[in-house]
Amino acid sequence: MTRYITCISGKGGVSKTTTSINLGAAFTYFGKDTTVVDANLTTPNVGVHLGVPIVPINLNHVLQGKNHISEAVYLHPVGTKIVPASISINDLKNTNPGNLRRALRGLHGTTDIVLIDSAAGLGREALLAMESGDEILIVTNPELPAITDALKTVKVAEELGKKIIGVVLTRTKKDNGDLSANNIETMLEKPIIAVIPEDKSVREALTMKDVVVYTHPKSDAAVAYKKLAASLLNREYNEENQEEGTIKRLLKKLKIVK
Repeated sequence: MTRYITCISGKGGVSKTTTSINLGAAFTYFGKDTTVVDANLTTPNVGVHLGVPIVPINLNHVLQGKNHISEAVYLHPVGTKIVPASISINDLKNTNPGNLRRALRGLHGTTDIVLIDSAAGLGREALLAMESGDEILIVTNPELPAITDALKTVKVAEELGKKIIGVVLTRTKKDNGDLSANNIETMLEKPIIAVIPEDKSVREALTMKDVVVYTHPKSDAAVAYKKLAASLLNREYNEENQEEGTIKRLLKKLKIVK
């Protein structure tokens, strides 16, 4: 059974795409076949973040009816699959976002988890991404404007009857005056299931066009994303044990051990 999880935020600039690609990589780290889909058709960033801004077949081609979504899937070196959207304005002209849910169902049974990276805000693209997921992950940072927009997103998701699995609080700092986690949970009436600290490694990974889970696996942000993935998979996380398990899985793929 394929899980469809939409990562969404009411406000831009809260590390939603960073969360989508790193959570996808973290799911892969735990052995789950994961596909990250860039449903932000107007301003897509998944391909840009991962160094493949232009690909032969993208999500826009699928939504235009030219290709099946299986033809728009690309494998990242870390093992996560991605479906990029087009960065070309021209590709928006004949793209029908209303085909998104049906297109994504074409991945059913081919992957364990589909992570849908939504557009920011609550416009049509964001709503369609929300409708395309069975579970909703709210991504925000601890600033009042972001929390206010996140609250609107929660209400809309509830009106659509979607299951909100929790809130991911990003870019947190120890010494700032932002809202506390307790206050945020009270305002949103949803649990914070992950706190991702402000970490220079994230920016370094972006510069490298890669995911921090892969480039800086022991950084604070990478560990936080792996802990988030573990919690969503109902697994215990232990860095030492996980490193050993990852090595064993790699050796098995290379047929060095059974």
